[in-house]
Amino acid sequence: MVFTHDTEVSLQSAVFLANSALEPDTLSTVAELDVWFDEHGFTGRHDGDLAELESVRTLRPVLHELLTSDRDRAAELSNRLLEQARALPQLVRHDRFDWHLHAVSTDAPLAARVVVETAMAMVDVVRADEMSRLGVCADETCSGVVLDLSRNRSRRFCSVACGNRGAVAAYRARQASGVQD
Repeated sequence: MVFTHDTEVSLQSAVFLANSALEPDTLSTVAELDVWFDEHGFTGRHDGDLAELESVRTLRPVLHELLTSDRDRAAELSNRLLEQARALPQLVRHDRFDWHLHAVSTDAPLAARVVVETAMAMVDVVRADEMSRLGVCADETCSGVVLDLSRNRSRRFCSVACGNRGAVAAYRARQASGVQD
């Protein structure tokens, strides 16, 4: 594990949200928000309505910028987001999770909790000088965020689809140049 469990979960959920804005949009219904909420282990308030969906969708460009910034900009953005939310980090333990950080109340709106948890995770990334764990997809036609939690730092694509596209393009280029596999 590169980071603590809560940091990894927050980064994974933020990357999913940032990339959900790519075509095709994968967060366009309340049902899709419900699935994301459950799959990423969120607890606390979840209104499950269109207003909540739209507030979470508006975070996507903010999260994309935060996750793809250089270290200094990520620190600046994290500080600003935490200040705007009046975040007050506290250790909590609930459900199946041992002690971890929450910085806003579980009654806060989902969008506020997402942005604060992502900013808190980025604090860990910046402090550990692990910005290289985040990047932009190697597929030239994609701007998706890549979170590389692998041991050897080998992840280059934001999704299996982009990785497959890259492999097919490389194969075709080799075939066209006469290089045999």
